[in-house]
Amino acid sequence: METRVAVMSIIVSETSNVEKINSLLHDYSEYIIGRMGIPYRNKNINVISIALDGPQDKISALSGKIGNLKGINVKTLYSVF
Repeated sequence: METRVAVMSIIVSETSNVEKINSLLHDYSEYIIGRMGIPYRNKNINVISIALDGPQDKISALSGKIGNLKGINVKTLYSVF
């Protein structure tokens, strides 16, 4: 199975969805290399950065599920190789 390295950036403005995001990340934890979450209290948002290594379809599925949550913006950048 071919895998890709990717970085997913998530901005959470609807903090009621944090638990749903964490549940989704747990479901895809086998592909997560590391994650960093930063609460930005001045803007009342959270910024999450996730490094992944997995099949592109799994990473895309995770991104899509997170992106469908209200008040969440997500972008994913894939490595070239």
